[in-house]
Amino acid sequence: MSALAATERLLIDRIGQRGDGIAETATGQVFVPYTLPGETVIVDADRAERRQLVSVVSPSAERVAPICPHFGDCGGCAMQHWDLPRYREWKRGLVVTALSQAGIEAPVGDTIDAHGNGRRRVVLHARGRDVGFTAARTHRLVTIEQCPVLAPSLAGAITAARAIADILAVTKKPLDIQVTATESGLDIDVRGSGALSSSRSAALVLVAERLRLARLTRHGEMVARRAAPTVMMGRTRLELPAGAFLQPTIAGEETLANLVLQHCDGATMVADLFCGVGPFALRLAERARVLAGDADIPAIAALTEAAKTPGLKPIDAQVRDLFRRPMIPSELKRADAVVFDPPRQGAQAQAQELAGSRVELVVAVSCNAASFARDARILIDGGYRLTSVTPVDQFRYSAHIEIVARFER
Repeated sequence: MSALAATERLLIDRIGQRGDGIAETATGQVFVPYTLPGETVIVDADRAERRQLVSVVSPSAERVAPICPHFGDCGGCAMQHWDLPRYREWKRGLVVTALSQAGIEAPVGDTIDAHGNGRRRVVLHARGRDVGFTAARTHRLVTIEQCPVLAPSLAGAITAARAIADILAVTKKPLDIQVTATESGLDIDVRGSGALSSSRSAALVLVAERLRLARLTRHGEMVARRAAPTVMMGRTRLELPAGAFLQPTIAGEETLANLVLQHCDGATMVADLFCGVGPFALRLAERARVLAGDADIPAIAALTEAAKTPGLKPIDAQVRDLFRRPMIPSELKRADAVVFDPPRQGAQAQAQELAGSRVELVVAVSCNAASFARDARILIDGGYRLTSVTPVDQFRYSAHIEIVARFER
C-alpha cells in the first residue's frame, strides 16, 4: 500500500451487485471493494473504475471484524466486514432491484439464512505444491491453511488437496481439486493434471488409502474408491457421480427443497426441469409422480438408480438438453406443477415454452437474480402472476443469492 504514488478520498454511497462499495464522483461511479455505505475511504488514484482500498478514514457503525485472516486477499468472500442483519437486507435488495429493472412488482420475503454448518463442497486450486483460492478477479493463488466457511465435514479437505498437489506438482499444470463431503468421507475429483505415469497414479491411490477418502477420481475417471460416496435427499440415499454438483450447504438444499415442496403441495404430477441428481425430484416423489429432465448424463443415471428406493412414486428421468430442446406444452399437459432450477444463465427457452403452456403452477428456483427476473418477465407476459419470492442465502459473505418463486395462472 505504501508504494502507491497517489491517493484519493471518496465517500461510499451504497453497495453494488458484486459487493463493492460505490462512490459517485464528478467523472462517474467508482467501485471500491471491502467498503460500506457512509464510509469515507482513501483509495489509489488509478483512473480505473475499480480502485484499491488504502484505508478507511471514517468506518461505518455496521463494520465488523472479518472472521478469516485471508479476507481481503483471498477472493472467496466479499462481505465479511458487514454485520449480518444489514448484509441480509442488501441480499434481499439484489432480488428487489433485479425485479424492478424488469418492470416487475412482487412480494419479496426476508432473506433466509441457509449457511447452516457451512459449505459441504469446495473447489481448491493448486499451483505446484501450493493450495488455496485465487485472489479476486485475478489468477494469483492465495495459499490457505483453513477456511472458516467450510463445514466440519470438510475437515481434511485442504490436507488432502495438498497431498494430491504434491504428487502432481511434477506435471507443472494448474489443478482444480473439487472436494465434496459425503456420508462415507471426502469425495475428490481432480482436473487439470493431464496424462499421468503409472507411478504417479499409484501414488494417488496410496494417498486415497492413507487419508481414507471415499473416492478419488481424475477428470471423472476412477483412481481409487474405498466406499460409495453417498448423500441423503429426503429419505433417499443417492450415490454421487464423480464431480457432481450439489447445493453448497445441506441447510441450503433442505431450505430450497422445503419451499419447493410447500409450493407443490397437492400436486400429483410434477415436472422437475434441470433436475441434476434429484434434490427436488426425490423429495417430490415421496408424494407425487415426477417427470425429471437434465442434460447431465451421470446425474440422470444416479437419479434413476436412486428412484428405485422403495416407497417412492415413479420418477421418469430423462437425459435432455433443455436449452436446445425445452419441454413443450404438449409434454407438460399432464403436470399439475413445473419446477425449474437452471444454471446461472437462466432458462429463457424453457420459460418461453412454459409461458405458452396451460400448467397452473410454476416454481422457479434460481441462483442469479438477473436471469431470474428475465425469465419471470417471460412468464408474466405469458399470463402468470408472480405471487411469492423468497431469497435464500447459502453463499454467506458472497454476492450470490438463491431465489424460490411461485407463479400461478
